[in-house]
Amino acid sequence: MKDRLLSLDAFRGFAIAAMLLVNNPGDWGNVYAPLLHAKWNGWTFTDWVFPFFVFISGMAMTISLARRAQAGADKGLLLLSISRRALVIIGIGLLLNLIPSFNFETVRIPGVLQRLGLCTLLAAPIVIWCGARGVALWAVGLMAVYSVVQLCLPVPDADGIVHVGLLEPGKDAGAWLDRLLLDGHLWRQAKTWDPEGLLSTLPAVASQLLGVLAGYVLASQRQPAEKTMTWVLAGLASLWLGQVLDAWLMPINKSLWTPSYVFAMAGWACLVFAVFYWLLDAAPQPLARARWARLLHPLVVFGMNALFLFALSGLVAKMLYTVKFADGSTLGRVLYAPLRDSGLTPANASLLHALLFVLVMYAIAWLMYRKHWFVKV
Repeated sequence: MKDRLLSLDAFRGFAIAAMLLVNNPGDWGNVYAPLLHAKWNGWTFTDWVFPFFVFISGMAMTISLARRAQAGADKGLLLLSISRRALVIIGIGLLLNLIPSFNFETVRIPGVLQRLGLCTLLAAPIVIWCGARGVALWAVGLMAVYSVVQLCLPVPDADGIVHVGLLEPGKDAGAWLDRLLLDGHLWRQAKTWDPEGLLSTLPAVASQLLGVLAGYVLASQRQPAEKTMTWVLAGLASLWLGQVLDAWLMPINKSLWTPSYVFAMAGWACLVFAVFYWLLDAAPQPLARARWARLLHPLVVFGMNALFLFALSGLVAKMLYTVKFADGSTLGRVLYAPLRDSGLTPANASLLHALLFVLVMYAIAWLMYRKHWFVKV
């Protein structure tokens, strides 16, 4: 415990708490705009969450690999270990998608955990066998390949009309590839495309590799103040590059995971992590660090079991709307009814439901923390 980096756990905890908040409103028809994904182009607070997870995974991968490399681990065995972990994460994601019907003919194959696991699977050999320069080149190369395919490959949409470089829902090259390989197993709200589709995994891997580069700074022998300033400057530069690419290449778009989105979200991730790092691990005043550690302790608690809490929250959310009573009402509707009828505005009632869901998950996280139950994959 004493060797853990509080800032990384707090950053991870911030991401999981935010994901629990945005994923569990009481009523999807009454949600404040920042707690919804952008309808297509652009971004909101909600669009921070998933790329932050991917970025954090890259940072953690750097630290983990550095520790094992120092212990003399064989690179082949190291790759095998990371690959096994990635496949387990993918398997958990598929299992959550199968619940409750276990209908293999229509199950959605892509998903959040599937993407996280696939990114780790693809990034691992790059990180193991390439240095920082190689990692950076791979990140740029993956985004370049993605951009060429998206902008230059003629593809038919769901109606058979051929387009080139049309970045609209269900009409881009990634949607065509998803229909070609995963037809019938895509996001049910769209059916003709998936926000965690195959092609957009390439720039998502680039997001993870940018996290790896940030992890190299963390693992370096630089002074804490220098590390913090490096992330701040890198974050600002990445935000600027994201805006340039938004104007000249492809718009910032989470569903397509465009290169502009990669750089914009990596920029924010660097800045947010720099704040956590300075407050919890780098500030020169020990008393100030101790005060911030107490204040941000709930985020650290969340971060210690982030993957488990995400999987558990997904399972609980499914059960809330699949467990039904004799009159046909679901458990979720019954539990939400007192908030809905409390006199609060619909949006505030919905938000309160999400906050209570986060508190329930925190209670579980706190109990696990107190018992020293840390679930590792």
